[in-house]
Amino acid sequence: MAFTVATAKVNITPTLSSNPYMAGYGTPDGGRLATSSTPYQPLWVRAAVIRENGAPRLILSVDILAIPRTMHQRIRPRLLALANWATSDILLQATHTHNGPTLVDALHPFTTYGMVQLDQIRAYSSWLEDRIVEAAQSALGAAQTSVTLDYQVIQQTWSVNRAGLRYVETDVPVLVCRRSNGTPAVVIFGYGTHPVAAGDRSLFDGDYPAGACNYIENRSDAFALFLLGPAGDQNPAGSPPSWALRDQWGDSLGSAVLSAAQSAGRALTGPITTRYQEVGLPLDIDTSAGNLAALRNAYAARLPNPSGFPAYYVRHAQMMMARIDSGNVATSVPSPFQVWTIGGGTPLRMAFVGGEMVSGYAVYFRSKYGGSAGIWIGGYANESCCYIPTNEYFSPYMTAGSYEGGWDTDAPGIAGGSMTVYGHIAHFRAGTNGVESTLINALTAMLG
Repeated sequence: MAFTVATAKVNITPTLSSNPYMAGYGTPDGGRLATSSTPYQPLWVRAAVIRENGAPRLILSVDILAIPRTMHQRIRPRLLALANWATSDILLQATHTHNGPTLVDALHPFTTYGMVQLDQIRAYSSWLEDRIVEAAQSALGAAQTSVTLDYQVIQQTWSVNRAGLRYVETDVPVLVCRRSNGTPAVVIFGYGTHPVAAGDRSLFDGDYPAGACNYIENRSDAFALFLLGPAGDQNPAGSPPSWALRDQWGDSLGSAVLSAAQSAGRALTGPITTRYQEVGLPLDIDTSAGNLAALRNAYAARLPNPSGFPAYYVRHAQMMMARIDSGNVATSVPSPFQVWTIGGGTPLRMAFVGGEMVSGYAVYFRSKYGGSAGIWIGGYANESCCYIPTNEYFSPYMTAGSYEGGWDTDAPGIAGGSMTVYGHIAHFRAGTNGVESTLINALTAMLG
């Protein structure tokens, strides 16, 4: 197979006049404001188009907290119209920086941050959609470099499981598009820990993924693109979070990836096959009239906030009561699932889902598909719906509630934790035919 690669970068850093509102941390009502139009480091859309015998496929990352569903559903048809390709050939991902701009819908600015004046956020979100399309179009039209593809996995050991489970992410997958002289033209890499090393800051920044990309690009003539792994329950080690910690881990990751990329990994010769589908992940909710009345009462009990939850719990309760009253009650959460398989002596499977996948899924799929060398797995792809927990985040494994699992002990039958900030009416169903089995069965079928 003959491969070429072409790339593009588009700066998406907001100014104070375009959108000063920052996303990613709980804040007092009214949102968190940037204090300067000069970021710690700029935010980017990064796009790489890999062509196999002329057929294009796109990998694109965005330095934002999450791609909202409404934005993704508008962007994808626009990207599909740019080339003769299938929707499965287009892989988007948010890098999940927690010092990026607030966007429409996910996480909803009113529910999460108590914001009611959204004109700047709507305008910036629309502008960002155009920039994402611009980056893809620019990469499609950019000069192509003939390359070979190779893959390897190295290790970093500064991720910790913040939920106290035994899984800790160490894998750093590295896919290199290599020029004929052996030098890296494009380095696509990942790691599975939350981009929160910098902590709650007042400057826009892409956290350690941006630091790692910049490290690689500043010390080579390679283009760098980061894909976040199964980071839902993983945080960077070190305390307190700071710019120094962000730089430390960004440099550590970038240095390790750049060093590894100097030598070719396992050759991938093609073909590249792609699959894409939307999967409904089941919520634990009974839509009978009697149960909906009980749910409404449980949410009403949260309005005076007797448990002292953050203010967004109260706003979420108000929103859920309104949904019940209007009959707008969802029973599942849609999540895009995507698989790319790049052939060779040992094929590489790349499997990504929408949402904040926890690390237990990666452990499971690595055990089934040849370990780290055989599968690259992650979340945050295409659109970010919510956390995607395993059964371990529900009773009887956890009994005191779970942020990642989306429930609290004051009312275990309704949404809590992360499901409140993502605006869902209930937590996921556990056990048989629950979220874990649904994800495993659907992704297994796609992996073949």
